[in-house]
Amino acid sequence: MSGTVIVGASQAGVQLAMSLRELGYTAPITMVGAEAYPPYQRPPLSKEFLTGTAGHESLSFRTAAFYADAGIELICGERVVDLALPADGRSGLARTATGRELAFDRLALTVGARPRRLTVPGSDLDGILYLRDVDDAQQLRTRLAGASRVVVVGGGFIGLEAAAVARAQDKDVTVVEAADRLIARAVAPVVSEFYRQAHERRGTTVLLSTAVAGFSGTDGAVTGVLLADGTELPADLVMVGVGVLPRTELAEQLGLECDGGIVVDAYARTSESSVVAAGDCTVLPHPLTGEGRVRLESVHNAVHQAAVAAATLVGAPAETRSVPWFWSNQGQLRLQIAGLSAGFDSFVVRGNTDDEKFSVLYYRDGELLAVDAVNNPVDYMVVRKALTQGVSIPADLAGDSSTPLKTLLAAAAVPG
Repeated sequence: MSGTVIVGASQAGVQLAMSLRELGYTAPITMVGAEAYPPYQRPPLSKEFLTGTAGHESLSFRTAAFYADAGIELICGERVVDLALPADGRSGLARTATGRELAFDRLALTVGARPRRLTVPGSDLDGILYLRDVDDAQQLRTRLAGASRVVVVGGGFIGLEAAAVARAQDKDVTVVEAADRLIARAVAPVVSEFYRQAHERRGTTVLLSTAVAGFSGTDGAVTGVLLADGTELPADLVMVGVGVLPRTELAEQLGLECDGGIVVDAYARTSESSVVAAGDCTVLPHPLTGEGRVRLESVHNAVHQAAVAAATLVGAPAETRSVPWFWSNQGQLRLQIAGLSAGFDSFVVRGNTDDEKFSVLYYRDGELLAVDAVNNPVDYMVVRKALTQGVSIPADLAGDSSTPLKTLLAAAAVPG
């Protein structure tokens, strides 16, 4: 009995293995990770870990004893480089870079994503860092302590979280964003503008619609960021956060459909139905409507999709509808998102953005899609509950912040 091989010791990989055992799966489970460490949480890397309030040991999902007791063989520090699916009565085979061979009859890909890297002149200079794994975070934390002028390339969540940490340490911080607003793919312009103002109030310089043309350096170390307009920003540390690229190499090797990620259906099945995939490496049907394809980088999606994948592997397909949720901590600013706002045609703002406590509710054709809540966990939880129940909160009423959303939800949930 060959059992299951899970390629990728990620959040999704751990959840998939645990879910298999919870579903009564008794065959061998082997999880292979390229990093030298047991599976760990990634979200704190740009938050608590970077500030020094969390250590490496606190990030681990489980102890070594847990994996052993659950009958999960965990192989760290080895990257799978070759896969062959079961055929003609033979088991499938996973081969690592060291030559280790692992037989399987079921395969799961939870391989995550890698940072998108800049290829402009000077991008190989020392002092230009990325943030994806714990080694990256440790290096950034160490280098940040001795830096004075920090440039963050990319105004997405990771970049802004890192910028907030650097500014809290009294560094001179500049955020350079190529788009005309911050976190443009995730939030409405009103939220983008709030974050620009909030970071600038704290002393960070934010440059929008600004492209990086290259980097300057001395003795192999970065000293400046060259902008497309000819300006040079002095820098002794650069953090690049310009998105990620799903790891699709193994899926492509197997001939699986890939389109901006490994394409899966609502049950986490790839185009080869015997292979499942979960987490940041996948593109999947919209988790609420089933329409189109989306790629979700979140703890919630990794956990939920992995549980669905495990159920599929044991032949007991699970309920797949789920409300996506996300969060971002940028210093004193805690953003919580429930739902997906893509395609919205209107929104309402509850509260005053100048108070740094407000929420934005998104709608399409009058139906509630999502919420962005800044330092407002109550509105976040109410909208998340509404989306879970499939109930909309009327936009014309939601705009009155003097009326609690939970009151509006209660009224909307009563059958008419």
